[in-house]
Amino acid sequence: MSIQLIIVCVYIALLFGISFYVKRRADKGSTEYLFAGRKLSAGLIAVNITGLAVGAASTVGVAENAFKVGMAAGWYNAAWAAGAVVMGLVAAGKLRAMKISTIPEFFEKYYDTKGRVISAVGLVIIMSVITALQYLAGGAILASLLPDIFSFKGGMMMSAVVFIGITLIGGLWSSGLSNIVSVCLIYVGVLYSCFAAVNNAGGIENIAAQLPPTLDWFDPLAGIPMAVIIGWFIVMVTQAITAQGPVQIACGARDAKTARKGFLLGGILIFPIGFLCALLGIVAKVSFPDITATMALPKVVMSLNPVASGTTLAALWAADVSTACTILLGAGTLFSQDIYKRFINPSVSDEKFVTVNRLTIFGVGLITLWFAFNAAGILKTMIAGLSMTTALTCVFLFTVFAPGLCRRSSAFYTTLVGLLGLVVWEFVPALHVLQHVIYFEWLICIVTFLIVAVVDKTPIKVPEYVEEEA
Repeated sequence: MSIQLIIVCVYIALLFGISFYVKRRADKGSTEYLFAGRKLSAGLIAVNITGLAVGAASTVGVAENAFKVGMAAGWYNAAWAAGAVVMGLVAAGKLRAMKISTIPEFFEKYYDTKGRVISAVGLVIIMSVITALQYLAGGAILASLLPDIFSFKGGMMMSAVVFIGITLIGGLWSSGLSNIVSVCLIYVGVLYSCFAAVNNAGGIENIAAQLPPTLDWFDPLAGIPMAVIIGWFIVMVTQAITAQGPVQIACGARDAKTARKGFLLGGILIFPIGFLCALLGIVAKVSFPDITATMALPKVVMSLNPVASGTTLAALWAADVSTACTILLGAGTLFSQDIYKRFINPSVSDEKFVTVNRLTIFGVGLITLWFAFNAAGILKTMIAGLSMTTALTCVFLFTVFAPGLCRRSSAFYTTLVGLLGLVVWEFVPALHVLQHVIYFEWLICIVTFLIVAVVDKTPIKVPEYVEEEA
C-alpha cells in the first residue's frame, strides 16, 4: 500500500470518527442536527466558512487558471474572503439575531408565501449544482493522484460515500469539527507544497526566468481583465450573504456577536490559499510546460516526496470534503425546512424531523451524484449558478437597510426576474458587453425591486431582532 493511500485512509477514518463522536449530540433534535444547537463558537464558524470557501475550485481550479494567466488567478479566493468579511460586517449578526433558519423562511416572514417557494426552488438548484461539482472534483483529484487505486467514477463514488456519510451522521456538528482537521490539513499541505515545489524548481528568480515573456506572471493585476476580477468579488459578496451554506453557519452561531467575529476571522483564513495555489500553478508552467492546465496542481504535488504528496493529496481532497458537506447539509435543510415541514407535514415531531432531514440529505446526495455522472461543464457554470443569489441578496439588503421601499410582492418578482435573467443571458449574446452575468443580474434585480415599490402599495412589516446586538 502506498504512503499516499495510507495518509488518505487515515484522514477518512478520522473524519468518520469525529462524525460518530458527535452523533449523540446531533440526535437530540433538528436544531442540534441542522444548526449545532446554535452554539458554534467564533473559531468553529471561522473554520466552517473557510472549509466551505476553500473547495476544489479554490485549489485545483485556481492552479489550473494560474497555469494560463499567472498570479492573478488567486483573486478568486480573495473574492471569497471579501464575501466572508462583508457577511460578517453586514448580515451574519442580523441573521442570527432574527433567529431564522433559511432565506426562504426570511422571505415568507416579511413578504409572502410565493416569495418563500420561489427562493427555495432557486437555492435548491444552486446547492445541487455545486454539490454535483464537488463529486466531479473529488473524483478527479483521487483519480489523478492515485490512478492505480481509483478511476474517475470510482473516485466520485468514494467522495460520495464520505460526503454523504459524514453529513448524514453528525449534521452541522460533524461538519464543524471535521473542518478543524480539514482546514489545518489544507494549510499544512499547501504551504509545504509551495515551499518544496519552489525549492525544487530553483527558487522564484529561476522560475521567473523560465516563464514565457508574454506575461508578467507574478503580477497579481496582469493576466485577467479588471472587470472579471471585480465580477468575482461581486459574485462572492452576493452569494455569501444569502446562499444557504453561509446562512446556515451564521444561524448556528452562539449569538450575533459571535457570528460577526467568526466570519471576519474566516475571511482572514480564506485569503492566502488562492495565491499559494496560484504559485503552484506557475511552478507547474515551468516544471511541466506540456501538460494540460487541469493537471497543474496534481502534477506538481505528485513530483514531491511520498509523505509530502500524500499530505497534500489529503489536503486537496479535504478542501473538497469541507465544501461538499456544508453545501449538502444546506441543500437538505432547504428541502426539509422550506418544503416538507412548511407545506407537506407542518406538525411533524422534532424526533421524526431529524429522521426526515437525514433521509433528505441521503436523497439529495444520491440525486446530485447521478447528476454529476450525467452532466458536463458544471465548473464553467458555477459562477453563473452563484449569480442566482443576486435577487435574494438584493431583497435582503433592501429589507434590512431600506424597509420603506419593500412591498409584499417584492421578493417574488425580484427572484423571478433574477432567475429568468440567467436564461436570457445565455441566449442573448449581445448582453455580454457587460463582461459578466453578475452585472446584468444586479441591474435587472434592482430595477425590478424599485418598479414593484412603485406599483405595489402593500408594505412589509419592519424586521425584528430577537436579541440585542452587541
